[in-house]
Amino acid sequence: MSELNVYRPFDGGLIRSVPLQSEAEVDSAIATAHQLFLDRSTWLPPHQRIEILERTIEIMSSQVESLTRLAAEEGGKPYIDSKVEVLRAINGVKLAIEHIPQIKGEQIPMGQTAASVNRLAFTIREPIGVVSSISAFNHPLNLIVHQVIPAIAVGCPVVVKPALTTPLSCLRLVEILHEAGLPKGWCQAVVCENDAASKLVSDPRINFLSFIGSANVGWMLRSQLAPGTRCALEHGGAAPVIVDTSAHIDEIVPVLAKGGFYHAGQVCVSVQRIYAQQGLCRELAVKLAAEGDKMKVGDPLDPNTEVGPLILPREVDRVEEWVNEAIDAGAEVLCGGKRLSDTCFAPTVLLNPPEDVRVSQLEIFGPVICVYAYGDKQDAINRANGLPFAFQASVFTNDLEDALNVTQQLNATAVMVNDHTAFRVDWMPFGGRDSSGIGLGGIQYSMHEMTRDKMLVFKSPSL
Repeated sequence: MSELNVYRPFDGGLIRSVPLQSEAEVDSAIATAHQLFLDRSTWLPPHQRIEILERTIEIMSSQVESLTRLAAEEGGKPYIDSKVEVLRAINGVKLAIEHIPQIKGEQIPMGQTAASVNRLAFTIREPIGVVSSISAFNHPLNLIVHQVIPAIAVGCPVVVKPALTTPLSCLRLVEILHEAGLPKGWCQAVVCENDAASKLVSDPRINFLSFIGSANVGWMLRSQLAPGTRCALEHGGAAPVIVDTSAHIDEIVPVLAKGGFYHAGQVCVSVQRIYAQQGLCRELAVKLAAEGDKMKVGDPLDPNTEVGPLILPREVDRVEEWVNEAIDAGAEVLCGGKRLSDTCFAPTVLLNPPEDVRVSQLEIFGPVICVYAYGDKQDAINRANGLPFAFQASVFTNDLEDALNVTQQLNATAVMVNDHTAFRVDWMPFGGRDSSGIGLGGIQYSMHEMTRDKMLVFKSPSL
C-alpha cells in the first residue's frame, strides 16, 4: 500500500504519513454508502442523528487545543485564526442540530378545482442519497464540517476526499464522528489521488457532489456527473471593494488589511481589488501598506504570527511571478512585493497595477492587495464587475443612497457594507455565481440541498 506524506507548509517538516487508497477502495466506499442508503432499515432516525452530533460536539470541545494545532500545522493558517476555525467548526455542528427539526415539507392545497376534490396533498423532504464531498486545503477542519455534517444531519451517507496537502483534520473529524456513535459506513474518508477519486464524481451511485476548489476543476467535474446527480460547486473570486469619499480611512484600513492578508490571502473571498476615489486613493494605499508592514509573518504555531506560509513553495513562486509582472508593467509597490523564504511571501500592496496583468485579472490566492484609483463611481462599479468571478464584494460608505446604489449594482452573491469581503458566519448563505460556482453553502442551506421533495397525495371520500 502506498502512502502519502503530509508536510508542514511552513518548514517542510514531515507531520505524518497516511495510507493512500486505491480506486478499488474508493469504489468499495461508494458501494458501502450506496447499500446503506438503499436499505431503509439502516437509516438513522432524527433523534439518533441529534444524539451523535451532540456527542461529536462534546468530543470536539474537549480537544480544541489539539484540533487547533493540527489544523495550523498542516494548513499553515496562524494558530490564533486556526483556533477560531475550530470553534466555528463546533458551532457548525450545533447549527446542524438546530436545523434537523426544520427538515420538513408543506401542505399543497387541494379542492381548488373539481378534479382535485377529495384529496389531501403534502410534501416531505427525504435525504437525497449518497453524498460525495471533495474538499480544499485552506480551512482543513471547517470545510469538512460544512461538507460532511449537513449530510449526516439529514440522513445521507457521505464519502469525503480531503485535499492531499491537508488530510489530517478530516481524518480526525471522521474518527470523532465514529467515536460519537456514527456507524462507520455513514461517513468514510478516502485519501486518494485524483485518478482514484474520479468515481466520486462520475459514479451513478453518487446522488450529490459537494466540491470546493478551483473553477477550472469544478466545472470540469460537473461535466462528468452521472445523469441526475446534483451538485454544489464553490470556487474562488477576486473580491472587489469600492471605497467612497465619505468613508473614514483610519477606521477601514485595519479591516481591509485583515480581509486581504488573513491566511496569507488564501481565502476565496479575500480582499483583492480595492477601488478608491482618486482624491484619497494614495492615502488609503499608503496606510494599508503600513498595516501590512507591521504584520508578523512566520511559523503558524507561534501565537504571535499574523500571516503564515502559502500552502506549497510553488505557490510562492507563482505569486512572486504575478507581482513581478505587475511591477514591470507599472504597478507601484508600497509594501512587500517579495518572498521572505521558500514558503512565505510578504504582505503586499500594489498601487494601480494595469488592468491586463494577472493580479488584476485572476484570483491571486496570496497576500497581495491591489488598490486602484477611480474618478467616476459608475466606472468603479463597472471595473469591479469586469471579471467573470462573482462571489462576495463590499462597499465602504457613510452615504445611505450610495450604499443602496452600489449594493444593487455589484454582481455578487453577497455585498458587505462597511466590512471586508471575507466576512462570513456559518448560518448565512455562502457561494459564488457565474464562474465562481453554483449552489449554496452554509449549514442549513447545504442541508436543504442534500434533501429532495416527495409529494404524497391521499384520495378519500372523507376528505
